[in-house]
Amino acid sequence: MTDGSDRPETDLPRGIGAPATRALVAAGYPRLPQLAGVPAAELAALHGVGPKALRVLGEALAEQGLSLG
Repeated sequence: MTDGSDRPETDLPRGIGAPATRALVAAGYPRLPQLAGVPAAELAALHGVGPKALRVLGEALAEQGLSLG
């Protein structure tokens, strides 16, 4: 079920942007906790995931006591 937007079902932070969200979901990471321990370099290699998205993801993970690899 969707809310009428093109945003896939995910709990990733909205601040990362739609291209990064699509890239992460397509790579098998639709949920924020799944990113814990994943190397930032691996995520940065995904088309649409840039420095801002990595920063926002890192901050969101830190709020949950988690971090990127």
